[in-house]
Amino acid sequence: MAAGLALPKRVFAHGWWTNEGQKISKSLGNVIDPYELIKTYGLDQMRYFMLRAVPFGNDGDFSRARMASIINAELANNIGNLAQRTLSLIAKNCDGRLPTPKDYDAPDNDLAASVRAELDLDTIRGLMDTCEFHKVLERIVTASNAANAYIDEQAPWALKKTDPERMRTVLFNLFEQIGKIAILLQPFVPDAAKKMLDQLAMPEDKRTFADFAVEGLATAPGTVLPPPAGIFPRYVEAGDG
Repeated sequence: MAAGLALPKRVFAHGWWTNEGQKISKSLGNVIDPYELIKTYGLDQMRYFMLRAVPFGNDGDFSRARMASIINAELANNIGNLAQRTLSLIAKNCDGRLPTPKDYDAPDNDLAASVRAELDLDTIRGLMDTCEFHKVLERIVTASNAANAYIDEQAPWALKKTDPERMRTVLFNLFEQIGKIAILLQPFVPDAAKKMLDQLAMPEDKRTFADFAVEGLATAPGTVLPPPAGIFPRYVEAGDG
C-alpha cells in the first residue's frame, strides 16, 4: 500500500474582503478581478498591497484610493526614491563605481544600527513564521524612512564640493542599507527586488537571508554598477496627467 501524504503542519484560514466598503457579490457587480488589478497597478504592487494593508488572515476592505496611496507613499516615494537617488549620485559622482568608504562617523553608525534593529533577522523570521507579513513590511518601510532621513541630513550632493571623501562614505553606507532592504523585500516583491539587487551588482548566489547576516554585503567597493533605473513607478490615475 502506497504511503499517504504527510499531514499538514499548519492550516491557514483566510479572512473576508469587502470592496470599497461593500460586500462583494455578483449581484452588485463589484467582484475584484485580480488580472485587472495587475494590469492597472502591477503584480508586485498588488502583492505588496495585499500583504501590507490587511493583517494576513483578517477581514479587510479593498480600496483603490488606499492601494494607490500605499504604492506611492511606501514603494515609489520611499523605497524606490531612496534607491534611485543613491544610485544616481554614485553614477554621477563616483564614476559609476561603488565608492570606498572611510571610517564611519556617529550619524553613519546610527543609521546602520537603526536598520539593523528594524531588520533583525530573528525578529523577521519570527514574524514570517506567524504570517505577520504586514509587520515585516512595516519594519522595512521604517528602515527605509531612516535611510531617507539620513540622506537628507547628510546631503551627499553638497558634500561633493566640500568633502568628497565624506560623500563617498555616506553613499557607501546608503548602498549597504539599500542592499539589506532589497534582500528582505524578495519574498514580497520578487521582480522589483531582483531589479534592485541587479542594480546593486549583487551576485545572484549572495542574496539570501544568510548573506544578509554576514558583515558587509557581497558587492565590493570599486565594483562597476549598472546604470540606475526606476524600480517602483509612481501610480497616476488615468486623466490626472
